[in-house]
Amino acid sequence: MSHRPPPKRSPGDAPFPTRQQVLDYIRDTPEHVGKRDLARAFQLSAEQRPLLRQLLRDLEDDGLLQRGRKRRFAPPGTLPEVTVLTIHATDADGDLLARPDAWDEAELGPPPRVLVLPQKRTSKGRDGPALGVGDRVLARITRDGDGATAYTARPITRLASAPPRLLGVLAEGPDGLRLRPTSKRDRNEYLIRPGSEGGAVVGDLVEAEGVPGRTHGLRQARVLERLGDMTNPRAVSLICIHTHGIPTDWPPEAEDRARAAGPVALEGGREDIRSVPLVTIDGEDARDFDDAVWAEPDPDPANPGGWHLLVAIADVAWYVRPGDPLDEEALRRGNSVYFPDRVVPMLPEALSNGWCSLRPGEDRGCLAIEMWIDKDGAKRRHRVLRGLMRSAARLTYAQVQTAVDGTPDETTGPLVEPLLKPLYGAFGALFAARQRRGSLDLDLPERRVVVGDDGQVARVEPRARYDSHRLIEEFMVAANVCAAEELERLGQPCLYRVHDEPSQEKLTALRDFLKTLEIALSRGQVLRPHHFNQILAKARDTEHEHMVNEVVLRSQAQAEYTPDNIGHFGLGLRRYAHFTSPIRRYADLMVHRALIRGLSLGEGALPPDQDDQFARIGGHISETERRAAMAERDAVNRFTVSWMAGRVGATFTARVTGVTRAGLFVALDDSGADGLIPISTLPPADFYWHDAAGHTLQGRTHGKTYRLGEPLVVRLEEVDTVSGGMILAVADGPAGAAPDGPETDRRDGRRPAARPASRPATRKERARRRDKRRS
Repeated sequence: MSHRPPPKRSPGDAPFPTRQQVLDYIRDTPEHVGKRDLARAFQLSAEQRPLLRQLLRDLEDDGLLQRGRKRRFAPPGTLPEVTVLTIHATDADGDLLARPDAWDEAELGPPPRVLVLPQKRTSKGRDGPALGVGDRVLARITRDGDGATAYTARPITRLASAPPRLLGVLAEGPDGLRLRPTSKRDRNEYLIRPGSEGGAVVGDLVEAEGVPGRTHGLRQARVLERLGDMTNPRAVSLICIHTHGIPTDWPPEAEDRARAAGPVALEGGREDIRSVPLVTIDGEDARDFDDAVWAEPDPDPANPGGWHLLVAIADVAWYVRPGDPLDEEALRRGNSVYFPDRVVPMLPEALSNGWCSLRPGEDRGCLAIEMWIDKDGAKRRHRVLRGLMRSAARLTYAQVQTAVDGTPDETTGPLVEPLLKPLYGAFGALFAARQRRGSLDLDLPERRVVVGDDGQVARVEPRARYDSHRLIEEFMVAANVCAAEELERLGQPCLYRVHDEPSQEKLTALRDFLKTLEIALSRGQVLRPHHFNQILAKARDTEHEHMVNEVVLRSQAQAEYTPDNIGHFGLGLRRYAHFTSPIRRYADLMVHRALIRGLSLGEGALPPDQDDQFARIGGHISETERRAAMAERDAVNRFTVSWMAGRVGATFTARVTGVTRAGLFVALDDSGADGLIPISTLPPADFYWHDAAGHTLQGRTHGKTYRLGEPLVVRLEEVDTVSGGMILAVADGPAGAAPDGPETDRRDGRRPAARPASRPATRKERARRRDKRRS
């Protein structure tokens, strides 16, 4: 938040500031504030400065301020201006995130989010050493906004840190065992000296740590833990779990509490809604069912064509109480993580697949939102209840869509008229309301990795998208809006799901890119989602469609959880909170607890001492959500790469998904598998200039240009199942051509020799060439 100082006056004629004015000034200033700063800001005279010292002393004694270095002040709980940080993760944009070393999570709760800026250039004009995950730095930090929950850090110096932790696979080398890291960023092998293998053998996936010293130029490491056999199909997700730090072990107290859970009783104001034929609609492979839906035409004659809806959600708050071992572990995890072959749940299986799963024909506790909408999808009213429900059926998206399209099965046949058609009728009204408000409508295909019973990848296919998916989305969005509105009405704290509008920097970059396609993005007006939809519509059915969708997506801000409501830009909503998935998202559990307290719905309510923890909790679970997304994306990529290992030498159609100085990142059309075409192999041989704004590589001599979104025919050159990387090359033949030539005969996984990179000659090289010609 930019700080606006009070208007300037002549010293002595300014009124002395109130306690609140001083607190507001200190809160709104990103840096710590000294007495001199305050005196200058409020234009205080020399006679008023002793009063200021006394006021600051009183505020500090009352716990409203804390004093830092050089007698400078900040809000309570603020990190010191200079502090030691450990970089622990990267976000979706590749930016480094850190935690303060001195933070006591047990006492203070989840640590704040700290974004680490790149190191400044040295006095000799060189970039400082690149920082990475695991590095410790001394940094100067400033607060982002008016709270103490997010910071920006500028490193001062790198500190000595513990030996790096490595994840890799043991391989046989000419001088003993070697460790091949699973990270794409670490292309070096490590020597494992005799006696340091920890019982692991060739082919094992291990966790290791670096040790000082080198042998034959190789760094050394020792094995800390054997994680499994790399040939085991489940090793792929195991790599992602360890790489991204996903918690998997349950504290015994949490497991014991989950196993001791039982059914809820119809008491304490819980309503009996078991007569309502609610149904769950999920994917074929879903094991936990936390939301159920029902609809009917509104019988109220004052609402012709309107609908009456009910969205019932598993009552997780009944089983997971604030501060108990289950709650602490759920908060630490933040959310469930879904891999193609397994789920790492936020709650133990006894709850996530048991008492908190809305199984058909079984009584389950729930929190439900009852809504009435008109024929155009506008909400007329709603109410929140705590109930006892019984699901009438467990249905899948494909099953429901097939039934509504005229081919029901034994389960859906009796449900089409009384249940499914009313659901689709209400969905039609809600979807019409969505279109009117103009939410962002990106068209980006997703892929699904299907793993067989043997653990091997059976196929990789586009993820199906039916109207039944959209139906559930619209019902959930409507319920989430009601939850946020209800908490505001009750005056209760709310953990909003917010999505900020794009930053000016990203909008400028987007405008520059669209200009190359002769597509205009308006300047000087407040942008809304429908402006982006207009851009997408202009690109639809053109060769640039996929590229424009990608670039528009990259221009958007990241959604996050916070108690400060700024609305949801992408959905075009003024208030929005996650309420519908408390089995797998801690944010939803917090919203449930606040509703239970505000409506006096019984046990499991939000305790009073958690009101001021919403900001810290929101920052923490926003971070665990990003961690889960990166781990899930990594797993899909690695499973897909393992599936491609037997197709080296084959050609495929692909599309450019990223343009960098290193080359082109492409995604194969049939599988979505990602790989790199190194810049040194691009035809024709040339020096290629990277245009970041235009997302292109431009050849200096031949004029060939490669663009983001461009379709290519590529040949698979190399697959590395350890790092999950693929190397490709631009091919001239038709996609799908049979492999031929010596490249397809390689069985050792080594990459064929590539054309050396074309680049401008250095001054010394040019001089050597002149000397050679003269001689």
